[in-house]
Amino acid sequence: MQRFGLSERRACRLLGLSRTAMRYSHQPRNDEALRSRLKKLAERYNRYGYLMLHGMLRNEGLVQNRKRTYRLYTEMGLQVRTKRRKKLIRPRVPLDLPQCAGERWSIDFVHDQLSYGRRFRVLNLVDDYSRECVGQLIDVSISGQRRRGIWINSQSNAHCQKPLFVTTEPN
Repeated sequence: MQRFGLSERRACRLLGLSRTAMRYSHQPRNDEALRSRLKKLAERYNRYGYLMLHGMLRNEGLVQNRKRTYRLYTEMGLQVRTKRRKKLIRPRVPLDLPQCAGERWSIDFVHDQLSYGRRFRVLNLVDDYSRECVGQLIDVSISGQRRRGIWINSQSNAHCQKPLFVTTEPN
């Protein structure tokens, strides 16, 4: 400004800058007390995230702005360790092979698409011993009542007897 002989007001107007922004000087905050308290709380309550810790610090009167708490939390490298879910380990037990026809039936859905894009589904009801298709239902939408209908029709056939149990798992 002094090199070109301009006043502060005119130089700020030419640059499109407010005069308060021109005069601003950053004053660093002393966050040491806040950092040490945040560190102590994080060590004591290691399952709490930054929001819970922020609530505790706010109750103590140390902070009002949660963005500041988050900035300090990340700068200090703090984070909540997420626990991995423990999977329940069950041994896979193979199904026993059926000893006679009609002992076990399997239900399976198959779906496909016609050349013009319409999708359809096929419900297959198979005797696991003889590998005979006991019943089959083909439609674009198969409701629970329709499934029950194929079940009743398959049982009413003269050569089919009621199975001991039905499975949906592959053999």
